[in-house]
Formats: sequence, C-alpha cells, structure tokens
Amino acid sequence: MQLSSESIDDVLFPHIEAHTEGKLQVSEIHTIAWERSGNPDGIPVIVIHGGPGGGSQPSYRRYFNPEKFDIIQFDQRGCGQSTPYAELEDNNTHASVSDLEVLREHLEIDKWHVFGGSWGSTLSLIYAQNHPNRALSLVLRGIFMCRKGELQWFYQDGASHIFPDAFDSYRDHIPEPEQHNLIEAYYSRLTSGDAEIRRAAAREWTRWEMATSRLFPDPEYLEKAEDLDFAVAFARIECHYFINAIFVEEAHILNNVSKITSIPTTIVQGRYDVVCPTKSAWELHKALPNSNLIIVPDAGHSMGEVSIARELVAATDSI
Repeated sequence: MQLSSESIDDVLFPHIEAHTEGKLQVSEIHTIAWERSGNPDGIPVIVIHGGPGGGSQPSYRRYFNPEKFDIIQFDQRGCGQSTPYAELEDNNTHASVSDLEVLREHLEIDKWHVFGGSWGSTLSLIYAQNHPNRALSLVLRGIFMCRKGELQWFYQDGASHIFPDAFDSYRDHIPEPEQHNLIEAYYSRLTSGDAEIRRAAAREWTRWEMATSRLFPDPEYLEKAEDLDFAVAFARIECHYFINAIFVEEAHILNNVSKITSIPTTIVQGRYDVVCPTKSAWELHKALPNSNLIIVPDAGHSMGEVSIARELVAATDSI
C-alpha cells in the first residue's frame, strides 16, 4: 500500500470564516448555536458533527466549495457554543432530530443536503428517516448505527485487541470489579457530583477515542483529551447517549431503511476504521440499493485523514 504524499491542505478548500452566526432556543432548557459560511445563495448543506458532544469545527467548512454551497453548522445540545454546557437533561436523539427541523425552518430553507460522519452519520440517517422529504442527499462517513455489538466492540472488547496499549489506561481507570461493563462504570463517574471525578473520567474516555481514530495516531488528536472543557462535554454526552442505546430500539436505522431508499447516498468508509468498523457501512450499503460505498484503503476513522478528506470533497463536488 502506497501512502499519499498529499497534505490535508492539498485536498480541502481554503479556510473561510462564518458570515452569519446565531443562537436558537429549542427547549425550555437548551439553546443551540449555529453558523453559516460560503455562499448565502448557494446550495444548502447541513453539517452534522460527531460525538455526540463533539461540537462543530471551523475545519468542516473546508469540505465544500464555498462559492457553490451555503454551509450550515450547529452545535448539538450541551456542546460547543450551545448552552447549558454538558447538560444531559432533555438531551437525546429525538431532541436532536427536532432541533434540525427547528433550525431548518428558522433559516427558511425548504430542503438541504445532509453531511455527517461517525455519530453525525447516525443522526443524519435518523433525521432523514423522520424527514425524508427534507433531505436532498446524504454524504456519510464512518458509519455508526449504535447497536449493542458496535458499542461492545469499541468500549469493551474488540478494538482493545488492536490498540491494547491505549486501551490499558482507559480500562484501568476503572477498578477491576467494575471492568465487566466499562460504559456503565464511566457513566457513574461522568455523572458524579464531584467535578474532579468527572474530569478524570472524561480525560480517559476521550483519550481512548482519540488514540484510535486515525490509521496513524496523531499527537494533536491526543491533546484534545487534555482540553478538559472539551473532554467533559464530549465524554458525558457520548456516555449518556450510549448507556441509553441512543434512545431508540436496537437496529433502529436498518429497521427503518425503507424510508430513505429514494435519497441519493454516498458512504465514505476507512477500511481500517477501528472506532466504527467497515461491517456497519457494508450492511447499510447492502440495505440501501441507491447508495454508493467508497471503502478507502489507507485510512481509519477520521475525516482529517487525507484519503478520507479527498473522497468527501469529491462527494460534495458531485452534488
């Protein structure tokens, strides 16, 4: 396998700034932050970030031709610039689907293209299944359907066989009597009344994910775990969703796949994605005859990997 000599800057569009930003109250508790960049009169695309709890990023704007697209991002409940920060109450998948519709109506957009990776792919799919007439297309990366087996693979036993060195710290943060259910053990700490207990657990949870997200681990990714303000929201919200099976029944996405068979779908999947293994992308692709699956041979999970980014840009260019 010959690795690309290109850099991420070679394949993405230049840096741009948001031209419009706002806050939108979506419940008695929650207010979400949103932004628009690119061409205000362009093709609308909603970018759905990962996590849950990861927050939107300026770099996400660069996956779209800024002259062609009206690029919309928002921070899901409890993360990024949304408030209250790291709040778990009234924070669930159904609320996030509702927030997308409230935002679309607020921005007076009739239909939009939907772009999401990892948890963003999960929410993109569930949103499209609930509102198929509003999604013009789906561009998805690192498919995650949040089934029991997927959670078991990454957070308990599976990815640990490939990254045993990184897994040790994540596992050993939990006392041995509780290690049979690490998600449950982390949830008890991430929801502790003691801030230091929450922060220590958030660091280990986040570090495990960042250590495994790329084919070649990136020190900059690992540093995200040291930003405890980011890590607390990321880890708390992720664990909250996962211990509740993202608030839907097992295999919800595949059980409802018939609702989106008419939506053009592109799936970009790293062959060596350890966080969200290729099996899920393959199963989704087989269930969606309209989908185009691109398995990238030299990549893991991150959209920041050059070969993943190249395929995502090609997918948005083809819209």
